Amino acid sequence: MKKYVKASMLTALTCSVMVGCTADPVATTTTEPNKTTKAPDNEIFIYTSYPAFYAKEENWEKQVGQYLKKKFPDLTFKHVHWDKGREYKDLIAAGTIPDIVIDNARMNYERYILKNDLQYDMTDLIKKFNFDTSKLNPAAMAQMKNMTPEGKIYGLPFQLSDFVLFYNKDIFDKFGVDYPKDGMTYDEVYELAKKLTRVEGENTYKGYQQHPGLYMTYNQLSLPPLSLTEDKAQLNTEGWKKEVDNLRRFYEIPANQFTSVDDFPKGKMAMAVHVSEKIIQWYEQNKNLNFDIASMPSFADVPKTKAQPNMYATYITKQSTKKDQAFQVIAYMLSEEMQINFAKEGIIGPLESQKVQEAFGKNLPQMQGKHTQAIFYSKNAMPPAARANGLTYVDVPLHNVFSPLIFGESKDSATALRMIEEQTNKGIQTEKAANAK
Repeated sequence: MKKYVKASMLTALTCSVMVGCTADPVATTTTEPNKTTKAPDNEIFIYTSYPAFYAKEENWEKQVGQYLKKKFPDLTFKHVHWDKGREYKDLIAAGTIPDIVIDNARMNYERYILKNDLQYDMTDLIKKFNFDTSKLNPAAMAQMKNMTPEGKIYGLPFQLSDFVLFYNKDIFDKFGVDYPKDGMTYDEVYELAKKLTRVEGENTYKGYQQHPGLYMTYNQLSLPPLSLTEDKAQLNTEGWKKEVDNLRRFYEIPANQFTSVDDFPKGKMAMAVHVSEKIIQWYEQNKNLNFDIASMPSFADVPKTKAQPNMYATYITKQSTKKDQAFQVIAYMLSEEMQINFAKEGIIGPLESQKVQEAFGKNLPQMQGKHTQAIFYSKNAMPPAARANGLTYVDVPLHNVFSPLIFGESKDSATALRMIEEQTNKGIQTEKAANAK
């Protein structure tokens, strides 16, 4: 039983993909890529790998498709979502490469866009159509520019999934503690967590939970896990140690050991940091849950700064023969008109507009009465600078840094970081050897 519990916790810990714990996008759309005939000249083929909710064609049509058809009556649109048999490799093999791809900006650019040679620098199109990128979230835009040292723009931000601090009002009331406020530091929240972590008979109240993998991946200190100039990991540093120590102390509070952030709806967790989409999901899981949100805690020396952009981006493929039309479609999706539509459905967009922020969640009864402006209180941390050309990319298993710390195998942050650094360096050498063949 003990081994089973530990395995379950490890599964929760290592699941660090975007928007909660979704290993791969799952598709139900019945649209199939055209494998035999040339696409019509007026057809724009849009392929979504993420967000996963576009697997349901009705979601795509409601949030995007209907508006594109109305705005561009002379174009037709084909939407296909990732699924077995409709992965990147399948579309490429069939010669049906999309005009527009929407995918996870951090995890899948190197893995799928670059490795399949789909990347296209949109800089000239941005100039041609006078698209003002300065109106977009600066950190999100920086992440797109930092894909190359030259600042080529292979994609534009599409949607974000920002982190907020959830808190259970009933637990705060029960123990006579003031509710969290926007702009709190981790030090201040840590003091709250100590007060709110209690064991009363059969009930254990956890003061605070935050997903270690997501916390590390989108770290607020803008730390790069890979060296920007050399083919090696860069984890055994004072910056990363500060990052790890900050969260580790929460899990060292007696009775506040890590379990799962998604236990929040069960009603025995005072505070949890997760993506804003959980406002709806957790409400649906427990309609009696008396909760609200505040801004994500920040480091005292980096105030009002939340996580790096956790986002999806939209790309035009190198192979598209309709780049002008494709860019105009993307520009419209990033217009204030469309961004307001998205915001009403509880989707955070990259366009920095007061009207967009005020529209957030208006169509969702689950968000009424919630302090949704907390989502926009802080600015996103800037992403690390671009790595030099020619360096090897591998996924760095940042979530595994916390495994020995949480499960008692080691209490030393530097040792845990060094273990993952060594593991990553081996992975780099393996990848380089494979590429050399």
